[in-house]
This record gives sequence, C-alpha cells and structure tokens, in this order.
Amino acid sequence: MRNTTVRAVNRLTTRWVRQAVTQDKGTILTAAGVWPLLAFLADGAGGPARTELAEALGIPADAATETARELLTDLAGVRGLQAATGLWTRPELPLHAPWLTALPGGTHGTLTGDEATDRKALDGWAEQQTGGLIERMPVDLTNDTLMVLASALALRLKWIQPFWPGIVEPSEGPWAGRSALGLRRSTSLLDRARVAQTPAGPVTLLEVVGDGGVDVHLVLGESTTCPGQVLAAGIAAVTRAVPSTGASLLPGGTPGPGLRIGTVRSADPEASLFIKTVAFDVRADHDLLDHALLFGLHTATNTGSGHFPGISSEPLAIGSARQSAMARFRAEGFDAAAVTAVAAVAGCALPRLRYRVRQAAVSFDRPFGFLAVHRTSRLVLAAGWVADPLPYEEEQKEEKTDEEKRAEEEQDEDEQDEDEPEVDPATGR
Repeated sequence: MRNTTVRAVNRLTTRWVRQAVTQDKGTILTAAGVWPLLAFLADGAGGPARTELAEALGIPADAATETARELLTDLAGVRGLQAATGLWTRPELPLHAPWLTALPGGTHGTLTGDEATDRKALDGWAEQQTGGLIERMPVDLTNDTLMVLASALALRLKWIQPFWPGIVEPSEGPWAGRSALGLRRSTSLLDRARVAQTPAGPVTLLEVVGDGGVDVHLVLGESTTCPGQVLAAGIAAVTRAVPSTGASLLPGGTPGPGLRIGTVRSADPEASLFIKTVAFDVRADHDLLDHALLFGLHTATNTGSGHFPGISSEPLAIGSARQSAMARFRAEGFDAAAVTAVAAVAGCALPRLRYRVRQAAVSFDRPFGFLAVHRTSRLVLAAGWVADPLPYEEEQKEEKTDEEKRAEEEQDEDEQDEDEPEVDPATGR
C-alpha cells in the first residue's frame, strides 16, 4: 500500500474517533470503508464540493479514483479481509462513461424505484459481502434516490495463541461488581505490551497477533482521559508516529495504565507477561452527515444545486451517508485438546527456584479501545471503544473442560505470585 494513502486514511480515522467516540457508549468505526467512497465522489465532484472532498481525503481530487482503486486492490489481497464496492443507479440517470469505467469492475446494479425490491437487493449484497456480519445496507431509500454507492469490509482472524476463557469480576472502576467473560493468557514476549507517552497522557498497548496480515491492539489510557483522545493516541503509537517502549525495557512498578512490572523467583529462566482482558461485542450505526465537514460532505448535501458534474449530466446531491459496523473479540474459532501426565517417583523433589526473572502483568478491566491494524502497512482498518464487557453467563461454567479449569487455577497461582513482585525500591527493578 502507498504510504501516502495509508497516512491519509489514518488521519481520517484519527479525526473521526476524536469527534465520535464517547465514554458511555461502545462503538466501532472504519474510515477505511468510507475513504474510497469519498474518493470516487471527489473524482466526479465540481466546485466547492470537490474542494471539500479533496481536503477530507488529504489528496488531490484528480488522483482520488486511481488511489482508491489501488487501496481496494491492496485490501482485497490481505489474508482474512474481504473488500467490495457496489454501485446502483436508476435507469433514467445517465452516467458519464469515464467516471463509471474508472470504478472497480462488476460493481454496477440497477435501482427499480420499488423500495421493497431495492431494499432486498441492497441488504442481500451487504450480507453476502460481509459473510452475514452486517445484514442491512445503511441507506435511506426514497422515491428521490437515484444512486447508491457502497463499500463493504469484512475481517476474520484467529489468534496465533488462544486465550483461556473464565470469569472476571473487577473490584473497582466502572465495571466493579459485574461478572464479565474474561480472557487470559501468558507469553514470554514481554514487548507485546508497550507504553507510549502521548499528549493525551500515557497509554498502554497490547498487541494480539492474528493468523493473517492483521493484528488487534488493545489500548488503555488514564481513567480520566476521554476515549477519543485515548484512541487517537493509540493510533499515533501503532502507526509509529509517536514512540513506544516495550515492557522488557520499562522500569519496575506501574509504568503505564493497567501494567505492572516486577521481578520474581521462578523455575523457568524466561520472562513472562500475564494478560487479562474481556470478551466483547460492539455494534454501531453512524450517520456520516452528523460530521459532514469532517467527511467533506457539507456543500454536497445542498439540494439546491448539483455538485457532481463528472458523474452525470443530471444534478446530484448527497441525501444520506451512513455506516453500520460491528466487532466481537473472543477466544473462539480455536479447538484444542490436551493430555497431561504426571509421574511421581520416590525421592522426586520440587523444582528449585533458581532464577530471578522479569515479570509483567497487563489488565484491561475498565473501558478501553481497540484497533485492527494491517501489520505491514500500519493501516488502521477499524477503531472502536469497549464501554461494556460481554457478561459471564452461568451456563458457561458448565461448558468448561477439566483442562480449562486447571489452566485457570495455574493462572491464578501465577497472578498471586506477581501481585507482590519483589521490586528493589532503590532501582524499581
């Protein structure tokens, strides 16, 4: 992917999260799905509308369609990610051939003017292109609708290392007293957790590696920092616009929100990072016209004149612009079995705690952000905020295997050890 395009999309994501993400409501948004549509519109726009769209895109309108096509091609090549573009028009709307032929191939359908028929076709396309994750096209269909331009992105990942499901009951913060479906795991790779010092304060980031070309980064800021600023700071960190430091190089104590580091005695010479977070489901519907200036659509919504002479000889204005999005974070999609054998013989001693090793623990037990990021280009595909965890249901207790119960017991024992890490007060290590 072009670096200039990635930076342009990420800038739009950053501006959007600052305006749209609030503390009291979970959400998800994807500027990577909006940006190509704005580019196609900019190529066919004229006058002030063209200028506004180019400013929102961060590139000249003359190069918009070619750049958008390249971006969509690159997105379609990312393993685990499906990308599509669709265009539907009324038969009586003439389209200029240069604009139509510049769109991705196989995207042009017909609007009949019958709302029920058109709604069924559009909803079917949305469901098909997202594998059933989104079931309805977020568009207002009226008798005046002449054209619908849409994009679809669907991302499916499996973790390289799965989590252990269990119950989490935070004792303080907004989730205190609630039983949430917790996810835990440990790793010797301390630098999966990092801390960045940003204008919005320190943020802790946890990289969860997917099996394709996309990873998910959990982002935790100070409890007093607004979510939009936390996510904007996280974007700056994951795109390396601001530096971050891995847990292996951070001082002992609490160097970042939700992160504790100390030194403990261990039978294993490797360092360890213990991770605790929660499962979540997030869905959101966005009216892009609520932020018309952000998306360069302010002038284009004025129905008093036409704004897209490069698309059609008929005057066109924007009647609606919306996005429906969803995300879910689980320890599922992974099947595993384990056989454990313990042999006891006379005279066998417990392992000697011969090593002093660095140990870190990161916990996401209050509202936090998440970013889905293309690993090589650093393009942010989706950004969201978790205001509420997925509840822990009683029936889940019955589904746990003996192996999962033993794993949780071992995890609890490890966390008890690191609750009081042996930190030297003079050095913090």
